[in-house]
Amino acid sequence: IPKFQNTRGKANLAALKSDLRNMATAQEAYFYQNAVYSSSLAALNLNPSPGVTFTFGSVTAGGWSAKVTHPQAYPIQCALFMGGVPALAPAVVEGVINCQ
Repeated sequence: IPKFQNTRGKANLAALKSDLRNMATAQEAYFYQNAVYSSSLAALNLNPSPGVTFTFGSVTAGGWSAKVTHPQAYPIQCALFMGGVPALAPAVVEGVINCQ
């Protein structure tokens, strides 16, 4: 059973990272159309993986930050930020997904 739980945890971590990559792509597509970024998953036409929750930090015309969590991956959380907004922990480098 512990081995199964470890595999499941890795799958949930992969979902977190994948959803953040998809968010980055969706944000850039939205920016191309609207010249601003969005904090609305519906406006971004983004459907997160089952169980994944997005939390937006700053969203401005010049950048955005977001964090993702999954209840079965807790306490692991991943974050990403782009542009001229403050980093949202655990992200520390712009454009690089960081998990903790």
